[in-house]
Amino acid sequence: MPIYEYKCDDCGKVFEVIQKISDKKLTICRCDEKGAVHRLVSSSGFRLKGSGWYETDFKTKKPDTKKTDS
Repeated sequence: MPIYEYKCDDCGKVFEVIQKISDKKLTICRCDEKGAVHRLVSSSGFRLKGSGWYETDFKTKKPDTKKTDS
């Protein structure tokens, strides 16, 4: 799931929220002022969760292909 970054117009707080792409954008800050928030354009953030995300998970031992003369 993508991690989106928002900024509150009233308190100036910048915070991240994990949301589905299909979720609606946040409109109200969770701070005491309940100010309007805007999604920021920032470097993409994402979280890799579960097995299969490591380089070693995809490596398999290849059989010895060297020919030996007998």
